Amino acid sequence: MASPAFPHLVPVLPSSDIARDVAWYETHTGFTRLGGDHMYVILGRGPLVLHLQWHADTPEDPLLGGSVLRWFVEDIHPLVEEFVARGTISRSKLQENTPWGTHEFGFYDLNGNALFVVQDA
Repeated sequence: MASPAFPHLVPVLPSSDIARDVAWYETHTGFTRLGGDHMYVILGRGPLVLHLQWHADTPEDPLLGGSVLRWFVEDIHPLVEEFVARGTISRSKLQENTPWGTHEFGFYDLNGNALFVVQDA
């Protein structure tokens, strides 16, 4: 049996405030709004795409949070400089030569979702 083709994977992160979170992603990550509405939005940066979906953060519609994205790049250093300039991270967040063989830094969005930028060492 042939393996199925997977052209891409799009993470959908929970949001408690779409407008606020779009502004945060634009300011702090360089992602821009590609489409959507007040309940669901598509963000992009070059070939990368992620979606935000509104949740009420009630027992019936929990926000949950705690999602983790690992964004793999070929050269982490330009992104460290960019994210320091944006005020997203401090330079001290960069961990180089981790025991698991990466250079990486991470931060949280306003809903507690963790975003890591990672380069294989």
